[in-house]
Amino acid sequence: MVVELARVTFWDAFAGHPKNAPHDTQEYMKNAFSVERMTGQLSDPDNIFLVAEIENEAAGYARLVRHSTEDGIVAEKPIELNRLYVHQKFLGKGVGPALMEKCFETGKENGHDVIWLGVWEYNPRAQAFYTKYGFQFAGNHIFQFGSDPQTDLLMQKELSGHECH
Repeated sequence: MVVELARVTFWDAFAGHPKNAPHDTQEYMKNAFSVERMTGQLSDPDNIFLVAEIENEAAGYARLVRHSTEDGIVAEKPIELNRLYVHQKFLGKGVGPALMEKCFETGKENGHDVIWLGVWEYNPRAQAFYTKYGFQFAGNHIFQFGSDPQTDLLMQKELSGHECH
């Protein structure tokens, strides 16, 4: 269920963007969402997968990664929000906000002081979503998308003072 949801939501989010060459999208997806790779992530205790369901159908998911950090992230015990995607069929139905709140809750429950993420520089919709939830820019890094080295903006948010929206 998670592997197919990951593939579909990533494809929908990035395959049609003019800055993404089709061969880079296909190469990245082949590696990132292989059954072997995702099975390894699902069994790794440093990975936390959260799946949102609506009427017994997978509507979206988030992946948190413990013990992950980047230059520019200021934290004692950070947790990475590595992925947060919602199936197009369920956009606008509160899935993204529910997953975000659950990510904050999970991070705090596991003793993390900061949650951070990388968001593509050409994804203003996602940047606005994260800003709405209190994330602030903290630098950038290279995200290898197939053969294309892309720039991700790093954003972070302190978890200690989080209040639900």
